[in-house]
Amino acid sequence: QVRLVESGGGSVQAGGSLTLSCVASGYSFSGSCMAWFRQAPGQEREAVAATDSDGDTSYANSVKGRFAISQDKAKNTLYLQMNDLKTEDSAMYYCAASTNRNTMWEWFLARLYAYWGQGIQVTVSS
Repeated sequence: QVRLVESGGGSVQAGGSLTLSCVASGYSFSGSCMAWFRQAPGQEREAVAATDSDGDTSYANSVKGRFAISQDKAKNTLYLQMNDLKTEDSAMYYCAASTNRNTMWEWFLARLYAYWGQGIQVTVSS
């Protein structure tokens, strides 16, 4: 059974940094695609960043240059380093996993990810 558990969220002032972690159990990073999504109250879930088992990455334009997605296969952990945070980055952040590396072609489509974490809150204040 696949389980994804996020950690590292919290409250930070604008301009600050946070690193989110997602530990995956029962899931192989080999031949996979993993991503971070976020959802603010009253808004649709938004794709933030994705990476595949080859280490390729993709980012939403809104976070490009500020966020970095990475993975540690030895620890079965996905990371999202978030720098220069803005108030509009405030949201519930979700880790998502697909067993199909080709998901990377349309990494922004939530329906392509079979597994999801429970989410973790990030709040950025001005």
